Amino acid sequence: MMYSPYDQTGFFLIHNTASLYRNNMKLEPHVIGNIGMYYACYRLSCMGWNVMPTARNARRVDIIAYNKNASKYIGIQVKTLSKQSPVPLGTSLEKIMGDYWLIINNVAKTPNSFVMEPREVKIRAHRGEKNGRLSHWLQRPAYDLPEFKEAWHRIGRGDELESAL
Repeated sequence: MMYSPYDQTGFFLIHNTASLYRNNMKLEPHVIGNIGMYYACYRLSCMGWNVMPTARNARRVDIIAYNKNASKYIGIQVKTLSKQSPVPLGTSLEKIMGDYWLIINNVAKTPNSFVMEPREVKIRAHRGEKNGRLSHWLQRPAYDLPEFKEAWHRIGRGDELESAL
């Protein structure tokens, strides 16, 4: 049987390449973040969106995407995890913004994607306090749900023109 770099849906198997180079080496946090961001850009591009990653560590959104005729722009925050872990949200929920949130976990093996809206992240956030320090987390049971998992259709296609109002 001949090896194909594409899965049954036609998506290139990026995660196989990552696992080839991993060989029990721990990936640096910035590399984990890059894997998730570029995986998201790849998936969005396959859906007809023109995508641009923003400057690293820029506030607000990680990816700006616009449709075929530039009539619609969306801002996306990407949270990438090496394992299937809770998502750290920081000390304030005010930093949760954009049009969509993409959580990409398990990137060192087989990426799983979860597509959420910021309001959905905020209402599911867990508030914790340890040693007098406040933090917010999105626990895995709060995002690993069928309505979010691989729900790229929630964003829609970028190569379909919007109907005139």
